[in-house]
Amino acid sequence: MSKTPTVIHWFRLDLRIHDNLALRNAINEAENRKHLLRPIYFLDPNIKDKVGINRLRFLLQSLEDLDNNLKKLNTCLYVLRGKAVDLLPKLFDDWQVKYLTCQVDIDPEFVQQDEYIEDIAEKKGVFINKRVQHTVYDVHKVLRENNGAVPLTYQKFLSLVKSINVKEPIEISNVLSSHCKPIDIQSENYSIPNLKELQIDEETLAPVKYHGGETEALKRLNLYMSKKEWVCKFEKPNSSPNSIEPSTTVLSPYISHGCLSAKLFYYKLKEVENGRQHTLPPVSLMGQLMWREFYYTAGTGVANFDKMVGNAICIQIPWTKNDAFLKAWAEGKTGYPFVDAIMRQLKQEGWIHHLARHMVACFLTRGDLWISWEEGAKIFEDYLLDYDWSLNAGNWMWLSASAFFYKYFRVYSPVAFGQKTDKEGVYIKKYVPELKKYPRE
Repeated sequence: MSKTPTVIHWFRLDLRIHDNLALRNAINEAENRKHLLRPIYFLDPNIKDKVGINRLRFLLQSLEDLDNNLKKLNTCLYVLRGKAVDLLPKLFDDWQVKYLTCQVDIDPEFVQQDEYIEDIAEKKGVFINKRVQHTVYDVHKVLRENNGAVPLTYQKFLSLVKSINVKEPIEISNVLSSHCKPIDIQSENYSIPNLKELQIDEETLAPVKYHGGETEALKRLNLYMSKKEWVCKFEKPNSSPNSIEPSTTVLSPYISHGCLSAKLFYYKLKEVENGRQHTLPPVSLMGQLMWREFYYTAGTGVANFDKMVGNAICIQIPWTKNDAFLKAWAEGKTGYPFVDAIMRQLKQEGWIHHLARHMVACFLTRGDLWISWEEGAKIFEDYLLDYDWSLNAGNWMWLSASAFFYKYFRVYSPVAFGQKTDKEGVYIKKYVPELKKYPRE
């Protein structure tokens, strides 16, 4: 048991140092009270059964990078094997915890978890300080601006946030005093596991295309923000869903894990756009960020947002169940080359262009196979590096014409759509190599 009281910062979807107000609050509290600081992360030992392998690798890389950046502040990351609800009550006692900071989470599973933990914390005299830092806006404030009602159109959402002030991102640079550093700080009991420890053979994985972590996120952000003309002219519908190298920023995995602050991205975009002629939402880069905020707001305000049953905004469509078709779609073996190439890229690399997601989601649901969007959402949850609870559910409802979008008759052709931007079939031949020798038609 620790003799000196402890301040905890609980990392969740904020795997970064920059613009991390909850972390700064924890550091200040530890310094002012001369308490120990322990930044922690809970890793479920069964995570490989819940998270796709590519996303798990990205997460572990992000934790390694976070640990390295914390060491520059004279502290490090404590990775605890287990679930927060099981471990935190004991840690409160063992570490004499007096103060805990973390980010606000809207995923219903974690909202319920937090209520349980907050109840225990109150009984044990632990003060919890939660900060909104995974979104640009406080989505609960957006809902209050609309008298508690969920804005169900993008334009309505934009009108609500127009008057909401966005505070500037913060930086943390102060090195932690030695008296705040626990003696067990280098203990291997808290080390970051590797894939082998989690019984995953790394040789079975495709080479890393997008390396996880805050360092890579900031490097990528700076690279794209330096292309000012490209940013100002960006229009999502005009980017290519089947280029070999991404035609967009691929910042989404970094934002979804919290390696990159959405608010920092917002401010960097504002800097580039300021005084320049630029494209506008919904097609601009700022527009893409606002789509994320829109779905986060809807996900917060709509009960059972990721389900058909009990979801007030979701049309109850009588989808068919066909396990063989679903399996073929998930494995990229439908016989439609463009669809198969997209799904194979997703499975191998963990990322596909947004319009490619539109294509395969439409194909699975209202366009061709008539299989429930819930089934597709589960596959995307497994495959995507940038999986995000509210965005995943919201986009699948939109693309299946179950909510938000109702022009169900407007579908993507699984043949013609891909031919528009890949007339030579280079993309298909890369990801469906058995068609390499076939002519382009």
